[in-house]
Amino acid sequence: MIITPLLVLFVIIVFILVYLFVSTIDKRKWLTLLVSIVLTPVVYFYLFYPMLNIISNYHHEKYFDKVAWAEKPGLRYEMMNNMIDSKEFTGKSKEEVTNLLGKYEWLGWDYKQNTYDEDKWNYGVGILPGAFNDKKVNMTFIFKDNHVVDILYFDELIVFDEKK
Repeated sequence: MIITPLLVLFVIIVFILVYLFVSTIDKRKWLTLLVSIVLTPVVYFYLFYPMLNIISNYHHEKYFDKVAWAEKPGLRYEMMNNMIDSKEFTGKSKEEVTNLLGKYEWLGWDYKQNTYDEDKWNYGVGILPGAFNDKKVNMTFIFKDNHVVDILYFDELIVFDEKK
């Protein structure tokens, strides 16, 4: 585990709260301090930290990896920002994108011609972690003259099938 200033701050806050709570039960300072020292890691790692992870939508970010993209499609969101920010895919041909990501999952829609657009490839990226998240993330690769010119991402509401 990496000790960061934020971790130290949170541990101090949890210690103070535990200390104040235990001091209402028993007035002996040495016992209150001992119980607070013992309970602080338990309260922090088993109550506070899990709740913080459930409420926040922080997630790990990774570099693009062809194998991980293919084997773990539900965790593609970890690579999404790197793929967009690094401009690694900009200028790649459709064949190169197919070799790296596989065949597109669905095509974009061209409203002018009322048909599928062969120059807009969409891939499902996954659902960002978090308790109150009701959206999944998708990426669109936009091609011009058979080469990637832009990568966009968009959120889509998660729709569950109704029971029959």
